[in-house]
Amino acid sequence: MRKRWWSLLAAFLLVTGILVPAGPAWAAPTFKVPFPCNQSWSGQTRSDHSPANAIDFNRTDDVGDPVVASAPGTVDRVTDLGGTSYGKYVRIDHGGGYTTYYAHLNGFNVSVGQQVGYGKVIGWVGSTGGSTGPHLHYEQRLNGDDIKVKFNGTVALYWGTKTYTSGNGCSSGTGSGTVDTAGTPLTVRSGPGTGYASVGTVADGTKVTIGCQTSGTTVTGTYGTSAIWDRIGSGRFIADAYVYTGHDGYIPNVPRC
Repeated sequence: MRKRWWSLLAAFLLVTGILVPAGPAWAAPTFKVPFPCNQSWSGQTRSDHSPANAIDFNRTDDVGDPVVASAPGTVDRVTDLGGTSYGKYVRIDHGGGYTTYYAHLNGFNVSVGQQVGYGKVIGWVGSTGGSTGPHLHYEQRLNGDDIKVKFNGTVALYWGTKTYTSGNGCSSGTGSGTVDTAGTPLTVRSGPGTGYASVGTVADGTKVTIGCQTSGTTVTGTYGTSAIWDRIGSGRFIADAYVYTGHDGYIPNVPRC
């Protein structure tokens, strides 16, 4: 009798809207390290961090290094707080109450409402806001509350410092481009800059496979002024300013050297 009474009461509450049936649980996104494929970064957690579960990422000479979306979602905040707090930061809504924060950026590469996927560059490492030095402040939140960060389903190290290697946007691993020098052969260097030794040339119109990209000497070429250099083989680099890749800047899914 008691069981029937509870069944009738539950039915009444559902009909009147007082009781809402529970929906299916929303699985957490598969978050990945928020940097381009194959990059290694030092991630630090500490109990006196604000919020406590955030991670600060660093590596040598990281100012201006690209920061990428750690999971697919919609950008819902692109904000500059000036010289306080997060400074320039981006927030991505991944659905189901999950969001990620990317703070202290020195610039933005996305806008509110934009859909992003793995490997999409959303901004660049900086030292804006209350930062005391260049780094990326990264958070994962659920329904507004910070949670312990997970990468590929594994909880990050709490508390301490650990090196994380990114598998973000690695589906391609290589890119391609076409050399465009208006007829002049393009010099191939042993490293990413004009100060490195010449190790040959590639002809105008040559299609090249780009294994990775890095920064080096700034060069003005067919496609504007750029400090990006493309590695086209072991110890072989060419200036990206002379290579048509279909992208303005770094190629998505191609790792940094």
